[in-house]
Amino acid sequence: MSIIDRSHQLETADVNTAAPRPSLRLTDAIALIVGLVIGAGIFETPAIVAANTNSQSAVLQAWILGGVISIIGALCYAELATTYPYVGGSYDYLKRAFGQSIAILFAWARMSVIQTGSIALLAFVCGDYASQLWRLGSFSSSIYAALAIALLTALNLLGIKHSKRLQNWLTITTILGLLAVIIIGLTVAPAPALMTTAPASSEPTKSWGSAMVFVLLSYGGWNEAAYIAAEIKNYQRNIVRSLLWGIGIITALYVLINLAYLNGLGLAGMAQSQAVAADLLRRALGEPGAVLISLLVVVCTLDSINATIFTGARTTFALGQDVAVFRFLGVWQDRPNTPATAYLLQGAISLALVGLGTITRDGFKTMVDYTAPIFWFFFLLSSLSLLVLRVRDPDRIRPFRVPLYPILPLLFCAACGYLLYSSLVFTGTGAIVGVIVVALGIPFVYWHRQQQIQ
Repeated sequence: MSIIDRSHQLETADVNTAAPRPSLRLTDAIALIVGLVIGAGIFETPAIVAANTNSQSAVLQAWILGGVISIIGALCYAELATTYPYVGGSYDYLKRAFGQSIAILFAWARMSVIQTGSIALLAFVCGDYASQLWRLGSFSSSIYAALAIALLTALNLLGIKHSKRLQNWLTITTILGLLAVIIIGLTVAPAPALMTTAPASSEPTKSWGSAMVFVLLSYGGWNEAAYIAAEIKNYQRNIVRSLLWGIGIITALYVLINLAYLNGLGLAGMAQSQAVAADLLRRALGEPGAVLISLLVVVCTLDSINATIFTGARTTFALGQDVAVFRFLGVWQDRPNTPATAYLLQGAISLALVGLGTITRDGFKTMVDYTAPIFWFFFLLSSLSLLVLRVRDPDRIRPFRVPLYPILPLLFCAACGYLLYSSLVFTGTGAIVGVIVVALGIPFVYWHRQQQIQ
């Protein structure tokens, strides 16, 4: 056992005798990954992708390429997660590769911006579509968003048994719903006027790049498997299998649903649509189709919110293990097998962000701007940590090694760097707020370093 591993265990023991237990099966892990990735994006981004491509084949190629890039990233994370199977996920990788100061800043960013902003973003989408079914007044979307966060946080506080059972059922319902949309689009929807190509773009390279930004945003979330590595049974095999199975299922569903969109609406119809899934089902089934898609989006977003709540609290727990001022967060409740205080703080911050989104009157876009640059910055650092740790920790036993090293990790780092650039270019004032909030964590980093010196 290495010194850093022994130190990690001693820190855990000092804070609390209870610790995460391996209680997630392979199917549970796959359900979490699928639930994290398939949110509202697949009902919105295909229209943007179609508008930035020149043919139906280019649309499908973009979604297949997105799956390939995600699988490359998953192979990189599989090596990290099987080599360092701790509850903190990227927090632990960054600590080992770049030092604890960067790791603490990441945990702060994840707690205050990345994960909580993602929860609020998904909750707003859930609220928007739930309001189409039953409106609750002027602030209907925000009320539904707050209720979703509060109820799912409470469920996770009851224990992993309840949250993973709900996650499995929500994921099954999401997949069945998507399959229903695919079947309707491929068989029931009347064929549109034949138009296989879109007007040529004067800047084809830029157009293709814009399409890939939204494709990869729709694939985002699979990396959260790293945060449950310590809780997966037989993690040496099941982390890799869960990532590959999860992304494989997602890629197949994404390609098939885009085939359905193209079959029912055509390339031009997709590109001009404001709500591509709703337009497809309305064309096939009339207004009842719009109700059906609203129900499906609510289920998909609840699926993603629950999975994001589940994984988000793990980094907050790891932060509490290492930093004295956050020690109250590093408590693991043994009986329900949950990081209870981490769940409570995460829920409170997410609810506060719902309030911020309500004030700005544009909750979804505000949360996208708030989270995107910070997410891609630390995602890039986490990917680079694989390269650094291969050099710094060469004797470590690695149950899984990414193939074609270092080519695949370098390709994935390049993709992360491009998305970081794109998120900085296309986001608004919400990004500035996110950066300021992350900067507020710097005093905690400085204070912790001073404590270590003393």
